[in-house]
Amino acid sequence: MTLLILAAGMGSRFGGLKQIEPMGPNGEFIIDYSIFDAKRCGFDKVVFVIKEENLKDFKETIGNRIEGHIKVEYAFQKIDDIPTNKVYKRVKPWGTGQAILCAKDYIDDNFAVINADDFYGYKAYKEAYDFLKNANDYNFGLIGYVAKNTLSENGSVKRAVLDVENNLLKGLTETKMMEESDHLHCISLKDDKEFDIEKDRLVSMSLLLFTPKIFEILEKEFKLFFDNIKNEETDEFLIHDILDKYIKENKISITVRKTDSIWYGVTYKEDKLKVQESIKEQIKNNIYKENLWS
Repeated sequence: MTLLILAAGMGSRFGGLKQIEPMGPNGEFIIDYSIFDAKRCGFDKVVFVIKEENLKDFKETIGNRIEGHIKVEYAFQKIDDIPTNKVYKRVKPWGTGQAILCAKDYIDDNFAVINADDFYGYKAYKEAYDFLKNANDYNFGLIGYVAKNTLSENGSVKRAVLDVENNLLKGLTETKMMEESDHLHCISLKDDKEFDIEKDRLVSMSLLLFTPKIFEILEKEFKLFFDNIKNEETDEFLIHDILDKYIKENKISITVRKTDSIWYGVTYKEDKLKVQESIKEQIKNNIYKENLWS
């Protein structure tokens, strides 16, 4: 079973290649802890989606560190790897949907998708593995996080708000989310509509669970995306938008598995200290070894 790690993001708000920013006491990255947790839950292969120019950095750091513990492969997300001959003025990749599609030739089994700069927690990977063992066809899954467990103390965050009924996803809305005194204020990234949700509402942290059937959907939708593109510099081909569309058309099912794990991530530079303190606390409680891969 494969863990697909999306690591081609530019990290603009953090100010650098945050995916290889040391967080652990021996220079471990957030990615290290993700792979370590996934491996002990049963995953046996990792595919990184990165920008080609970052390959050397990845291999010299995280790649060399984990290759003795789990199978590793690399896929490249390129701006010009698109289903059209038209040339676009674009400085960043086309979004999470394209990133997943880039890994098509490296995956032929059920797989989980994560972001490189998100710390998900062991329980989330256990839920993911248990679901994927029996997943088939167009029956996908998603790990739902309690919204209040996914916030940054240093600013707004982007979260997909979930509409769940009987553990099945009925829809989701990509939002910019801000904490208010007794609720969370959300602004839809699609149409700028504003709404409030309770702090215990489930959201997606992009820990997504797929069979290889997802690649058929993404290939079809990526072509349609370019048929309807409006702003070539800002439009994005987002996996959550595709899932929302196909759910509402009853073409797929998505089971939501709730986790009480607390998310840690580096959305802003100021988040780094909190992540480091959390890792120290988990080492103290024997959840992780001080030297993770020793």
